[in-house]
Formats: sequence, structure tokens, C-alpha cells
Amino acid sequence: MASRWRKGTKARRRGRRLGLTLLVLLLAGCAGVGAWLAWPTSGPPPADPPTGDETPFEPAAQYVPSNDPPSAPLSPLPLDETCEAAAPAGAAEANAASLNTLSWAPFGRTETGWVIYAPRIGAELATACGPGTPRFAAALARWQAGHGLPQTGVLDAPTFDAMKTRWTLARPFAAINARGECPNAPAVASLSTAKPEEAYGGKTIQLRPGALEAYRRMVEAARKDGVVTDRDPRVLTIFSAFRDPAADAARCARDNNCQGVTRTICSAHRTGLAMDVFIAAPGHGPDSSADDNRRAMARSDVYRWMVRNAGRFGFVNYVFEPWHWEWTGEPPLPGVPISSLPQDGSQPLDQGAPTPQPGLKGLLPRKNEVR
Repeated sequence: MASRWRKGTKARRRGRRLGLTLLVLLLAGCAGVGAWLAWPTSGPPPADPPTGDETPFEPAAQYVPSNDPPSAPLSPLPLDETCEAAAPAGAAEANAASLNTLSWAPFGRTETGWVIYAPRIGAELATACGPGTPRFAAALARWQAGHGLPQTGVLDAPTFDAMKTRWTLARPFAAINARGECPNAPAVASLSTAKPEEAYGGKTIQLRPGALEAYRRMVEAARKDGVVTDRDPRVLTIFSAFRDPAADAARCARDNNCQGVTRTICSAHRTGLAMDVFIAAPGHGPDSSADDNRRAMARSDVYRWMVRNAGRFGFVNYVFEPWHWEWTGEPPLPGVPISSLPQDGSQPLDQGAPTPQPGLKGLLPRKNEVR
């Protein structure tokens, strides 16, 4: 009896040991599979190429949050706003269709669609509803009626031209240009220098003191709203601000590139009130005017925050360039006739008819851009 009990006990012990051994092997196998699954299979995403400007831009990881599809709200809706409304028949559908298909030249060069300008138009209409909604069409119809345009509720070239004129004249620099004048530059000694963390790519950035302080208040607000984060420290850093007019003129003459597309003989940057800030640049330099680059900027939360909030800090945008902003808290310095400035490098490359350039239609000399 005792012998049988001892044999049973040994058998039970061997069973327990065998069970523990199998458990250890099972856990080791799971750990091996987990390690295999976690093993990286590719390297980091390719960095952005340099912009091609005189100063190379440092590559960094890119993050561009998007609010697509474009017919979604451009920002959180006001509490009392829904995107349903009584709009002209077919207007919402027409806007949704043309958003990515309209063939036009709002700034003198052919573009397809108006999604790049949708955030700024939405802000003009004081609606957070997307371009393909009845609320957007209804707000657009009201705006058209208030500005002597046919009340169609459909975004068309005449409506956009009327908006563009308003936006351009809201920029004091552009209004001065419209008179054929170019503001003078402030003394370099009177400018303030941005902190290293405020400048993009290690560049020396200078602005008039009031403009730099307003910029800092705006960035702090963007940080509180979650737009500026540690995810991409480049966001809203400045990559171009004050430009010395003499240096600009020398570069125009040397490179023959001041026809108004990339440079102009009278730049807003000479005022110390204009700045180019990093919005986004997936696959491009941060100041590339390529349509797909500008489209990516327009779809980013950063730019959409800017068009709705930058005005609180005195900044206005040159809408063709999502990155270009000007401070209106102080006037530009008195200027001189644009015709009195050095013209070298501003002639069309083919010496023929001037190429149409982004400008204020009917008010500006076509070869002079208003950056």
C-alpha cells in the first residue's frame, strides 16, 4: 500500500516538472515571436530635400496633420452652427465638384481647384463648414449679395477676385505698392533678433521689435491650442524676415530672377514687418510655390489655425503663399517710387511681354509682385 502511494507521488512530481518545463518553453517561444514582430523592417522616412535657396534647410522628420476630406469642417464648429442651411439650388454640389477640378488662374498662372484657398475663404465667410456644405454655399451667397455680385452661392473667379482685393488691401505694404511706391527699410540697428529656437535652420532672423513680440505672443497661443508641439519643432519657426534691400537688388542683378515669381525688386521683407514661417513642407522647401506644396500647407492644422487666429495678433497673410505673413501693428516707413529702384534683373527672361504674376489685379504693375 505504502509502495503504491510512493510511486503515485513520484509520478505526480514528474508530471508537475514536465508541466513547468512546457510552460517555460511556451513563454520563451512567445517572447521570440514578439521580438521578431517588433524588429524594425525599414529605416526612417526620407527627409525633406533642401529648398534650393541660398541657405540649405536642415532635414527633419515631417508631420503634417490633415483635416481631409476638404468638405469636412475646417475647424471645430461654433456651438450654434450646423452645416445644413437654405442655400441656392445646386450651389453646394457645384462647390464640392469644383474644389479640386476648377481650371483657372487666380494669380496669373494656371491652377486646378481652389482647395488651397478654401481655409481663407471659409474665414472670410465666418463659417467653419467645409466648401461642399449647404452652410458654406449660403454664407457665400450672402457675401456675394453684400458685395454687388450675383447671389449664386458658387465660388467663381469674380467672387474670388473681390475677396483677393480685400485681402491684399488689408496688407499695408500692398496698399502702398498699389500707389507705385516702395517703403524704405529701417536701420539694422533698430531691429530685434529672434532667439535660436525661433529661427529655422540656424538662420539669423531680424524683425522690428513690435513685430517680433507679436510673433512670440502668437506662437504661445498656438502652443496652448496644441498647434505647436514637440512633434515637429520647426512649426512656426521663421525662415525669412528682414532682407536688406541692397543685398536683394544685388542678387536680382546677379541672378536675373526678380521677374516677380521668386523675387521682386520691392519686397515686403525690406520693411522688417514681414516674415516667412514654417507651415509644412512634405517633399519641398518650406517656401516652394509648387501647387502640391501649397495644397499640403492649406490642409494642415497649422495654416488653418493661422487664418483664424493670426489676425488677433496683427498678422495678415499673402494668400498665394501660406507661409508669408505681415504684421500690421506699425506702419511701414515712408517710401520712394518703385520706378526709382534698380531695375536690373526684373525684366522678363524672354524680353517679351511681361509674364502675369501674383499681384493685385488692376492696381499693381504686373511685373511687381507684392511679397
